[in-house]
Amino acid sequence: MRTIQFREALREAMNEEMRRDERVFLMGEEVAEYNGAYKVSQGMLDEFGAERVIDTPIAELGFAGIGVGAAINGLLPIIEFMTFNFSLVAIDQVINSAAKIYSMSGGQYSCPIVFRGPTGNAGMLSSQHSQNFENWFANCPGLKVVVPSTPYDAKGLLKSAIRDPDPVIFMESELMYGDKGEVPEEEYLIPIGKANVVREGDAVTIVSFGKMMKIALEAADQLAQDGIKAEVIDLRSVRPIDYDTLVESVKKTNRMVVVEEAWPLASISSELAYMVQNRAFDYLDAPIRRITCMDVPLPYAPTLIEASLPNVERTVKAVKDVLYVKG
Repeated sequence: MRTIQFREALREAMNEEMRRDERVFLMGEEVAEYNGAYKVSQGMLDEFGAERVIDTPIAELGFAGIGVGAAINGLLPIIEFMTFNFSLVAIDQVINSAAKIYSMSGGQYSCPIVFRGPTGNAGMLSSQHSQNFENWFANCPGLKVVVPSTPYDAKGLLKSAIRDPDPVIFMESELMYGDKGEVPEEEYLIPIGKANVVREGDAVTIVSFGKMMKIALEAADQLAQDGIKAEVIDLRSVRPIDYDTLVESVKKTNRMVVVEEAWPLASISSELAYMVQNRAFDYLDAPIRRITCMDVPLPYAPTLIEASLPNVERTVKAVKDVLYVKG
């Protein structure tokens, strides 16, 4: 199987869907003439033209609103935010328009739109450009929220998101655009809302999504050296959440640790901890542990960034804590 970059997998998904359906178009800052801020849309303007690959002013509220209007009227927009930090400017259109139009119209109008772009820390970009809003958007009924961790998942999930009749928040990582992975040449789709058991084990369940899957898998490798077989689950989407897969895993391992790049209060990991203890309390042999960012705006200094973010060391310690293993 061929190996391609994360950004190439996203591009292939958009290209294939735009060739398949002329209603699909891409809109955002620098997506056309500049080939995308992260080169995700490289070459798309040449193939599809300026009517379907559209550069916008720096006006997220405006072009998000244009996208919502286009979706309500039968088109299939892909709205790219240069970073989801900038989606806050457009959040009224996302939350009050896209997410609610189906319900408020009594099912007369749907809003098949994809909002996509990078989320989370991307190095020394300081507090305003390093935030995670997965849990914010996941809190809103009417939205689906997808956070892929591999090129394979990125392509299959983005194609499903573009075809979905509901608005989808598709959150990538700037630090992962150059990551490489195996992606089939033939067409495939990955259903939204189905978690992936990436690694099987019986000692503890480690749950994560997005680029934090790297932390989870590296921690599992270290734990394996101590004879601890961790089961690692990639949520893939945080609305809907595949609780069934988590519960079945905990019934086997009896312990769970969640790794999430977000602030701790009202995080996705908070929701997972509640739902798993609610549905599998009798199977738990230890409290569920969460590894999140520190409860501060992300600093600029690299040493403070390192101290603030989830890491392998904290994850391994949490696993050993729930196993009541010292050292």
